[in-house]
Amino acid sequence: MAKYQNIIKQITYLGFFLVAMFAVKSFHDAVPDQIYVNMGEELSYDFDVPVSLVLKEDSREVFETPSGSIAENGKEYPSYTVTCKLFGIFPVKDVEVMLVEPEAVYASGMPIGIYVKTEGVLIIGTGEVETKGEGTVKPAENLVKKGDYIVSINGEKVEEKEDLIEKINAFGQQKEVLGVLRGDEYIEVSLKPAKSSDGKYMLGIWVRDDLAGVGTLTYYRQDGSFGALGHAVSDGETGTLMEMEEGWIYHTNIIGIRKGGSGSPGELSGVIEYRKDACLGSVEKNTPLGIYGSLDGNLNQLQMGKSYGVTYKQDIHSGTAYVLSSLSGEVKSYEIEIESLDYSDTEENKGILFKVTDPELLELTGGIVQGMSGSPIIQNGNIVGAVTHVFVSDSTMGYGIFIEKMLAQK
Repeated sequence: MAKYQNIIKQITYLGFFLVAMFAVKSFHDAVPDQIYVNMGEELSYDFDVPVSLVLKEDSREVFETPSGSIAENGKEYPSYTVTCKLFGIFPVKDVEVMLVEPEAVYASGMPIGIYVKTEGVLIIGTGEVETKGEGTVKPAENLVKKGDYIVSINGEKVEEKEDLIEKINAFGQQKEVLGVLRGDEYIEVSLKPAKSSDGKYMLGIWVRDDLAGVGTLTYYRQDGSFGALGHAVSDGETGTLMEMEEGWIYHTNIIGIRKGGSGSPGELSGVIEYRKDACLGSVEKNTPLGIYGSLDGNLNQLQMGKSYGVTYKQDIHSGTAYVLSSLSGEVKSYEIEIESLDYSDTEENKGILFKVTDPELLELTGGIVQGMSGSPIIQNGNIVGAVTHVFVSDSTMGYGIFIEKMLAQK
């Protein structure tokens, strides 16, 4: 009898161990790799899983006298390490804790017009050239790719479309060598222009050297620095992040709203005022996590926002929050429900999953529409993130980026 009891006990222990190991693996991504904590404040967290954080022994000196540091986006942060344990027993992962100065920013929600010029000339496709004697030819087929950037021709720098056209015609029918950026790689491509039926030399390439659109200003600081969008400015046809040479943001009036529906994302239509006295500032960085720059223009055009403290991801929780957006000339708050949080960093601007519940916003837009990217997300009186994406299949559902990821960019 005792023998059977021992076997049952061993099976029970084994079962508990296997369940615990499965839970450890499952909860690994439910806890972030890095978290921010304001200087002088105790570490708090709300991960919705039964874990506790224990200071690592070799981090004690750093914890008591912050002398260690970690660099992120050019900033140095005092840091220490804690171990996350399931039920206070099983180690799940180590978490880097970065100590930062308390910060407050002005949350905006104001629509802006964005204009950027590319660094080089972006290839958006290849095509045919109608010639006089050779019929239809395709000089660039299989030589260049959609998303390539042309930065030189025969060693001479190319900055915009007009440069490219002028140089192609100046070199004539001799072989031309294009200096091309393909991702992070520089390559040279040799091809021969075709003389079109109207006497011009062409490469059979469709190109673009600038891009304009409507988005939302997320926040700005007292020093004039700002962040917007929460995702990159990308070419709509290639999906390529625009390698930016220079850019500006402008005052914009929303003149129409196309409501979103199942399988059809909606959109804000705006008139961008490309005037010197309507320029709000310059864009200095175009990144996968948004655009960043300085408000150095006509700030009398800016709808002044309210100052909000910052809540970091470990203290965001499921439940009621609000989106700030100006859809009719005035910034208003609209209720949403945060459904889940993703700390995995697999898609950095999709950390917050939420559903629009506000009847007024649903009536106006059907939920989240294109142009609302960058709208600040507020919870418990603090800024926690910004809207980044809408579900094509359900416009009431959207994603947001954790605000700390945007604030760390500049």
